[in-house]
Amino acid sequence: MTNGAIFVDHTTVSAAVTRELYEAADARQISFVDAPISGGQAGAENGQLSIMCGGDAGAFDRALPIMEVYSKICRRLGDSGAGQMTKMCNQIAIAGLVQGLSEALHFAQKAGLDGRDVVEVISQGAAGSWQMANRYETMLDDKFDHGFAVDWMRKDLGICLNTANEIDASLPVTALVDQFYKDVQKMGGGRWDTSSLIKRLNSAG
Repeated sequence: MTNGAIFVDHTTVSAAVTRELYEAADARQISFVDAPISGGQAGAENGQLSIMCGGDAGAFDRALPIMEVYSKICRRLGDSGAGQMTKMCNQIAIAGLVQGLSEALHFAQKAGLDGRDVVEVISQGAAGSWQMANRYETMLDDKFDHGFAVDWMRKDLGICLNTANEIDASLPVTALVDQFYKDVQKMGGGRWDTSSLIKRLNSAG
């Protein structure tokens, strides 16, 4: 890359790696913006990604018009690494949400309720979420050959848990759900969507 160029990194890695890349780029007079994304394949195809950025304000401002083309929100959260830290918050929240949704749908099935009817009602109240709106049908149909893979989620949660140790944050639920995803991997579901947590519950009877 030439001097003055901007390297926008949409991968999800540790904040430590991001800061190393920032320093390496800076030494070559290249700007570096960590910009992990959320929204999945559908979000990318429809220009509806959420982009969480870290880096110098000037570099972010220059890159923003391009990122706005494929995002619904794109924010700078702070200096280098802030984007990755925010993505960790995103993955922590998703882990708990998917486990909660899995338990709710599993419970509905065991109680003899129609899961679709249940979601139609509870999704309109405080329990509603993106995961509920976009994953409940495939969860009820036992279909997981789509979306964000369990293997990738475990990679991300590993980053979250390692970083939590570094900053003295407590993530008990995240650590537990990470182990649940390990169970899914043992079931052969490494490439299943993260919503496959319900399959673990249903396989237990």
